[in-house]
Amino acid sequence: MDAELILINGNFHTMDPACPQVSAVAIRGDRFVAVGNDDEMKSLLAPNGRTIDLKGQTVTPGFIDAHIHFMSYGLSLREIDLMNTPSLDVALDRVRARAAETPAGHWLTGRGWDQSLWGDGSFPRAADLDAISTEHPIFLRRKCGHAGWANSVALQMAGITSATPDPDGGEIVRGAAGQPTGILLETAMHPFFELVAEPTDEQAAQAVREAQAVVHTMGIVGVHTMEAAPALRAFQKLRSDGELRLRIVSQIPVSELDDAIRVGLQTGLGDEWLRIGGVKVFSDGALGPRTAWMLAPYENEPNNLGIAVTDEATMADIVQRATNAGLSVVTHAIGDRANRMVLDALEASRKAGVGLHLRHRIEHAQVLDPHDIPRFVELGVIPSMQPIHATQDMLLSDKHWGQRSRYAYAWRSLQQTGAPLAFGSDAPVETPDVIQGIHAAVTRCRADGTPGGAGWVPEERLTVEEAVWAYTVGAAYAGGMENEQGSITPGKLADLTILSQDIFSANPMAILETDVTGTVVGGDFVYGGVETSAG
Repeated sequence: MDAELILINGNFHTMDPACPQVSAVAIRGDRFVAVGNDDEMKSLLAPNGRTIDLKGQTVTPGFIDAHIHFMSYGLSLREIDLMNTPSLDVALDRVRARAAETPAGHWLTGRGWDQSLWGDGSFPRAADLDAISTEHPIFLRRKCGHAGWANSVALQMAGITSATPDPDGGEIVRGAAGQPTGILLETAMHPFFELVAEPTDEQAAQAVREAQAVVHTMGIVGVHTMEAAPALRAFQKLRSDGELRLRIVSQIPVSELDDAIRVGLQTGLGDEWLRIGGVKVFSDGALGPRTAWMLAPYENEPNNLGIAVTDEATMADIVQRATNAGLSVVTHAIGDRANRMVLDALEASRKAGVGLHLRHRIEHAQVLDPHDIPRFVELGVIPSMQPIHATQDMLLSDKHWGQRSRYAYAWRSLQQTGAPLAFGSDAPVETPDVIQGIHAAVTRCRADGTPGGAGWVPEERLTVEEAVWAYTVGAAYAGGMENEQGSITPGKLADLTILSQDIFSANPMAILETDVTGTVVGGDFVYGGVETSAG
């Protein structure tokens, strides 16, 4: 067994229960061929092989982001960045700066604003943007992506007036006299998506290249992306050009379900670099704009149950058609009522004996009625969740969901039932930095220690090992790739993340001090690296 590369003197946490910790691994081609101690692996090295001394660094299987909008993340790196703006004025200053360098008539787009951080938490208005420019159409998506903020020029171009009715699954927020305020919720944003030019194929490919380089610095070796045809074309271009160094599971938007069925696409089509996932469906909105669909009204809003983006009958029909065609269903569900609706539809499909081999997923599963928690494992539904949402949204959750927050971001409760957690980031909604996600999962605290003590709803904290499992084995399982990736196991793809400290033994709050020092995909360093010596 001649290994071309061995890594020695490491602290490998394999996520493989058959051999959980080793000091060395042997690699031939793009796969692990053996794991063990340094002497064992040295004996396997081919005469012309290489040895890398990791000098005691901690190594995990390569991180996988199980929920990201990857091309959108790459494109967002060029848009107006409104993330973490502490006030409306700061947000407007960033828009003003971009307007000053952009020719009149060109769109100004951005993302990341969060009105809950600004003063009394009121939504901004078109007039705020009109004061910056009446020569540029401006459209800015909220951090969650479920609300948009437009100026009057953009509203006019979209044909939105006081006479425009609310679309199904959306709302045009209005003032006292019925005039649009500039805030669009859920499907009310769709006219702006049609107006803002879709990226060209080359722009999409370049966005993927740039995003790939960034996530490699975060130890990420694979992503499950929730996007449409332009992203899939970009992934295919990089694949054919030999530039794709990230393992992609690409979901299909429900708007393209009929086309997917017509041409015979099925979940799992592809290879270890690029494969088809499931059909992505939105069942409801989000917490921030209070459009998540709830069983009971929001706190202090007796008439607000949120928005059902997809109703029960339509959801049942989507599940039936997708599963009949061999496609799993990957459904965004935030509110407890939305989650129940999706579980009900999947249960009906299972009872009908359709698509029993498919791995359906609920994305976010953000707040659950406790009676629905065991249904995930009973129905074989994967909870695909994003730990960073909990610490970013905890104050909003308490404010708008009250006591229901006990079962918001309920990782421990789900994990104890046996449900296989898969973790991601939802970037560009949040950072794709996995270290920040692990910290959030383990501490339920923000970087500054908020809310203090044992964290927010500490009953739902995970151990470091459980959190890493969800970013590796769990994510691989969710993508149907558990036989190829997710653990450091002989025969699997040689994907690794190398860390500057042992997060498994560090003080939980010190996890954020960890740097990714190397990322290995298929036996090749795509980021970082250390000195090597010949065999």
